[in-house]
Amino acid sequence: MLDLAIPGEGPKRRVQLGLKENWPQFALLVLVNAFVGGMVGIERTVVPLIGAEEFHLASTTLITSFIVSFGLVKAFANLVSGQLADVWGRKRVLVLGWLFGLPVPFMIIWAPSWEWIVAANALLGINQGLAWSMTVIMKVDLVGPKSRGLAVGLNEFAGYLAVGVTAFLTGYLASRYGLRPVQIYLGIGYAALGLLFSVLLIRDTRDHVRVETEGHARQEATIRFSEVFALTSFRDRNLFAASQAGLVNNLNDGMSWGIFPLFFTTFGLGVERIGILKAVYPVTWGLLQIATGPLSDRWGRKGLIVAGMWVQAAGLFLTALTRSFEYWLAGSLLLGLGTAMVYPSLIAAVSDASLPAWRARSLSVYRFWRDLGYAIGALSAGLIADFLGFAWAIGVIATLTFLSGLIVAVVMREPRAAP
Repeated sequence: MLDLAIPGEGPKRRVQLGLKENWPQFALLVLVNAFVGGMVGIERTVVPLIGAEEFHLASTTLITSFIVSFGLVKAFANLVSGQLADVWGRKRVLVLGWLFGLPVPFMIIWAPSWEWIVAANALLGINQGLAWSMTVIMKVDLVGPKSRGLAVGLNEFAGYLAVGVTAFLTGYLASRYGLRPVQIYLGIGYAALGLLFSVLLIRDTRDHVRVETEGHARQEATIRFSEVFALTSFRDRNLFAASQAGLVNNLNDGMSWGIFPLFFTTFGLGVERIGILKAVYPVTWGLLQIATGPLSDRWGRKGLIVAGMWVQAAGLFLTALTRSFEYWLAGSLLLGLGTAMVYPSLIAAVSDASLPAWRARSLSVYRFWRDLGYAIGALSAGLIADFLGFAWAIGVIATLTFLSGLIVAVVMREPRAAP
């Protein structure tokens, strides 16, 4: 067992790596990430409908602009989060993320124009980029190299289960009380609890990184951020394969966030049933990651990533080509299953290909590319929908998702062991 005495706290207080050894902090981080996910969940069902029905926006591209602002800002927040974590510490960045998240629900409730919604989502992007990144990085720090898939799976399970449950609740409440403000009150609770837990209960994990780093002492030469960016983006074949797959994964998620509610309403579906469809996808995604994360530790990352991208593509094609609630429900289940196979496997694959000294920065670069997919997916799908219709937009994104899985199949190599 790797351990290290904490300076100034005596020989009895030692840092150890492992889930069993760190379960209280790990469990708290799981709960905090559920609050982070809930902040996104308040928007999944109702915000596109607010744009169409309350602000009477006729352009799909304009309606999806709130996702573009969210995706762009979150991507760049991800990019700096790893560097900030190494310099300031993980906990401080987590708290900062929550401070940016606090105004978001109030801005959505009081928004007099669509510009307020777009601005609120810029703040939400910072919140998600900093807070979600830190919960992932801190869990990976705590468990060490043997259980990365499990750690990421539990983290993403909590976050996306909260997204799905909140999407369902907001759809249910909107069907009874209107699109605003009742269901947005959930966001106020999430932000307040997330900030309190982060300030009062969460501890930093940089000492755990020092423990793991001791096993790589000869490889700890200083590496610049520009080198980490190049390695993660294109120089390392595994990191490149993971980064492009992450981008396309969130490209189809950004499309579904903005396009699906509008697509379903054109066939007369009510907001409560839309809420069910919008909930099934992230709930399935969240729940199954409890299994797919550990499976990636046993079976390897590549197979799950390739199969998951192709299952997502099948779900999107099914949604685009059918016209009934039952088929859309099946499509949402497939989309959730495929994403559950892909999401923790990708983060674990990036962790495998990174050394401890620059892992946080590599994860931040990967998450930059991944969450840039939100903006690209929402913008491209909005443009295609305005010119060719919603079904074409969904079909084009499905094709890109299939091709991304093919790239992983050709380019990625399964590592023999974690570094």
